Amino acid sequence: MDTAENRSTAPLAECCEIQTGYTARARLEPAPEGIRAVQLRDIGAEGEIDIEKLERVTISDPAERYLVAAGDVVFRSRGDRNIAIALESGFNEPAIAISPLFVLRPNPQVITADYLAWTINQPEAQRQIDAIACGTSIRMVPKAGLDALRIAVPDLETQRRMTAIDRLAAQERRLLLALAEKRRALTNLVLSACAHRAGQSNIEENAR
Repeated sequence: MDTAENRSTAPLAECCEIQTGYTARARLEPAPEGIRAVQLRDIGAEGEIDIEKLERVTISDPAERYLVAAGDVVFRSRGDRNIAIALESGFNEPAIAISPLFVLRPNPQVITADYLAWTINQPEAQRQIDAIACGTSIRMVPKAGLDALRIAVPDLETQRRMTAIDRLAAQERRLLLALAEKRRALTNLVLSACAHRAGQSNIEENAR
């Protein structure tokens, strides 16, 4: 049925190419001179990826479709937190995305990587993901469901402005948290000094 919501959104498959990650048939062996591998475990609680901590592994002649670089988006298809992460400029050499990660390659004429990741992580898209996820012991998001995920796609300039505002808001949150921690540490320092002074006065009073 053609609804107003459908007319104002587009399926994800029309905005980007969606590719499953490389499926390792055996345990990936570390190799100092190998290729960096982006695995499920490398994605932090806030969706961050520490590039320097990515393990290097030996994979002979990996297909180009599995390789990711700055401008691509990776999506966690397994587990409770099915979030998307836009790869930033620090990915200055190819890395390989390992299944169950999906690789999303934005159509640059339609959508930016930052906006693509941002909109997938919003409650509206997450509710759709909850509805398509399957599995009892291990939750999985199937590729067909991700293809059909509907997102709003404003013009590119609006996308850039929205994600810039989101970055500023995230930076403000980090600064406020850091400030709150410093205030708490200062308060504890003052209280500790007060406790020592009061304790010393009490000892002197009792000694009289």
